[in-house]
Amino acid sequence: MATVDPAGGVFLILLLFVVVFALLARKLQTPYPIVLVIAGLVLSPIPGTPHIPLNPKLIFTVVLPPLLYAAAWLTSWREFRHNLVSIISVACGLVAFTISGVAVACEWLFPGFDWRIGVILGAVVAPTDAVAATAIASSVGLPRRIVDLLEGESLVNDATGLLALEFGIALVFEGTTPTLGAGLMRFAYLVAAGLGAGAIVAFAVAWIERWIDDGPIEIAISLMVPYAAYLGAEAIHASGILAVVACGLILSRKSAEIFSPAVRLQVYSVWSAIVFILNGVVFVLIGLQMSGIVRGLAGVSLPRLVVDGALCSALVILLRLMWVIPGGRFSYFIRRRLLHQTEQRPTGKELLVFGWSGMRGVVTLAAAMALPDSLPDGTAFPQRNLVVFLAFSVVVSTLVVQGLSLAPLIRALGLAGGIGPDCEEQEAHRIAIQAALAHLEQARGHDRAEYSSVYDDLAQHYRAQLGALDRVSDDAAAPQPLHYHKHRTLSHELLGVQRRTLLRLRHEGRINDQVLRGLERDLDLQEARDL
Repeated sequence: MATVDPAGGVFLILLLFVVVFALLARKLQTPYPIVLVIAGLVLSPIPGTPHIPLNPKLIFTVVLPPLLYAAAWLTSWREFRHNLVSIISVACGLVAFTISGVAVACEWLFPGFDWRIGVILGAVVAPTDAVAATAIASSVGLPRRIVDLLEGESLVNDATGLLALEFGIALVFEGTTPTLGAGLMRFAYLVAAGLGAGAIVAFAVAWIERWIDDGPIEIAISLMVPYAAYLGAEAIHASGILAVVACGLILSRKSAEIFSPAVRLQVYSVWSAIVFILNGVVFVLIGLQMSGIVRGLAGVSLPRLVVDGALCSALVILLRLMWVIPGGRFSYFIRRRLLHQTEQRPTGKELLVFGWSGMRGVVTLAAAMALPDSLPDGTAFPQRNLVVFLAFSVVVSTLVVQGLSLAPLIRALGLAGGIGPDCEEQEAHRIAIQAALAHLEQARGHDRAEYSSVYDDLAQHYRAQLGALDRVSDDAAAPQPLHYHKHRTLSHELLGVQRRTLLRLRHEGRINDQVLRGLERDLDLQEARDL
């Protein structure tokens, strides 16, 4: 008789949790990561709930690469490049400030901690999480300008945080302090080699994709890409995280040229489901860790644990708030005076919201759980279990407390919504339609007169779209085409004109990648309907 695989049963239970609580989140109109974490916390101490340990190696090598890849894919390169100074300020400066602040404060707040353990804890809790930022920030009405910064920060700062963690572990293991020069050299190699590995994978895949136009095959390739970038970089001891980010940014930029419309729709649909499932499993797993983590601190009273967790969370949040105002002002000075960017001065309200949006996620918890159990001499790694608990507390506090209060804060400050991308999208749509009409008139002059009704029909269709953009009502019913084959051929040709026009606008920097993808999807759906 066949036996049921326990791992398969556990995964099925996780998927059931994800589906049920994601539906509840939709009913409550609350970002689903928050509801899933809370659900995991509630279920964790209930007898019979499966104990599913969070395996750091599994998270870093299996779960994280596709989630980072998807987050990078959805990031606009124009905004990322434009905000690079601000992103570096928080991805490097804020991480260093957080590590230093935690290292200093830990000796006073937590008995048994010294500054070396403080460095490890600071490195674990300093990086914000790309998964959490993408899943929560855009769903609570954050202005697009802040979302762009949050996504850029969370894509880059894992590298600085994990490098600092590497040095912190060396402090405890070897009892030596790495020199500044060695640290800078290691950081430079980590970044340069990671970006290079990601770029090599991206350009190789882009070249291969030009010769393939098969949905299932291209979906399979797209699933392999983030793992190839991550494992390739890790093999040369570089940053696998930065490799995945670089690969995602490059291939997202090239996707409009290497994917056919039909393939693009299939790839986006598959990846949307994959990201939702992985995100859901990750956030449920975070909540389910509570019982196991608390059991590892059986000798410490629960009230003391609650106080320590609250103190650590408050410290991390406070350090971020302390940094964002001087850091934001300094970045603004650099961008305006030295780079001559037409950047609007960040307001105090925007900086407050940005400071309150520093959510941590699975990377923080996985990094803490990846700490070794013992030192080379066989003694236990000092304060390991408490570091894991404090990291868990910071993740839960930032996801739940800050995540739930973010939308009310945005509304109270009058920052809800943003009109920039909508204006770009409307203008880009108008220009693409005008280009299609111009091409239509040019093609009419070189075609046979018997097809004039086809041209009239298509011209009326596109002029109606222009009228809709100008809020001009057009109640006339669209006439039926007299020559179906010619109508379909010319329609697809005009859709191609619009795609090329949108690409030109993107290359000129007049629209960003998100606007391009939105309009491109509309054209893809229109072409799919006509097939």
